[in-house]
Amino acid sequence: MDAYFEKTGRSRRDCPQMYFKTATILAWFFGSYLLLLFFATSWWTVLPLTVILGLAIAAIGFNIQHDGGHRAYSNHQWVNRVMSLTLDMMGGSSYLWDWKHNSIHHTYPNVDGQDDDINLGFLGRLSPQQQRFKFHRFQGIYLWFLYGFMAIKWHLVDDYYQIIIGRIGKHKIPRPKGKDLAIFITGKVVFISLAFVIPMMLHHWYQVLFVYVTAAFVSGVVLSVVFQLAHCVGEADFPVPIPVSEGSVRIETDWAVHQVLTTVDFARGNRVLCWFLGGLNFQIEHHLFHKICHIHYPALSKLVEEACHEFGLTYAEHKTMWSAIGSHFRWLVEMGRPVDQVPQP
Repeated sequence: MDAYFEKTGRSRRDCPQMYFKTATILAWFFGSYLLLLFFATSWWTVLPLTVILGLAIAAIGFNIQHDGGHRAYSNHQWVNRVMSLTLDMMGGSSYLWDWKHNSIHHTYPNVDGQDDDINLGFLGRLSPQQQRFKFHRFQGIYLWFLYGFMAIKWHLVDDYYQIIIGRIGKHKIPRPKGKDLAIFITGKVVFISLAFVIPMMLHHWYQVLFVYVTAAFVSGVVLSVVFQLAHCVGEADFPVPIPVSEGSVRIETDWAVHQVLTTVDFARGNRVLCWFLGGLNFQIEHHLFHKICHIHYPALSKLVEEACHEFGLTYAEHKTMWSAIGSHFRWLVEMGRPVDQVPQP
């Protein structure tokens, strides 16, 4: 990886392509928002614009916020901070995301009881170590619909609840104070103003509610599914920690190997998806080099794949997004079966 940057002379961060991409996505978001606010007057214009808005929200999360939150956007920390704040504008919390994603998920990917991103509670079973309920036999059908409510749950429940209890899953987190608290409150005010207050000055409340629910549902489905395709598929490992002493456990493999074995790439050759997903279809590279701008992932993936083959590691990937979706569906079905009916490896 170091040799790649030395040979090409390219910068790990502060890439001109990323700044242009940011401007494009923000124009996409505000353009669709303003069209809905001032010009859309019939359902056949409102509905497609609302879907486009939902996709723009997902694109902001995949690209701008994600790179900023990982300090992969710029060498200047204030730039990274500004870009990460786009999540607060979208109704989330950059403070909680930093704990949930950077500190927890990237440390314990696919480790049940540690990685909160694979915890759906009783609603779904994503890991072999999780408890199975009888209705999970249908999760291959109903979870795709429930994914759409992820963003709404973030906006209206999760952020407030996690700050009140000071915990994400089993992990204690410090409640935001000072500047962090001010950013959290300001972000919620900005989001509520953009999503509800300003639109209700010009439109009926039920019209505003329809646009919010539809856009949030679209972004929720897209965000959820993209994550699941990288981690909750049959090709990914779900390691069980090994006890080493009383009250102490460890993962059998070292950190880098763990990241490779618990993560799966997909559609690496699809340029449209690579642009829209902000490199999140290159999750192996992202988990190894999360502080490098995602525009480098296609080139780095070839180096990572060669290294994995050299050291006898499985480099898992799906050639297309549809094959990845099929793998996730099969995994949901398998996890929904009674344990004695699950095929053994």
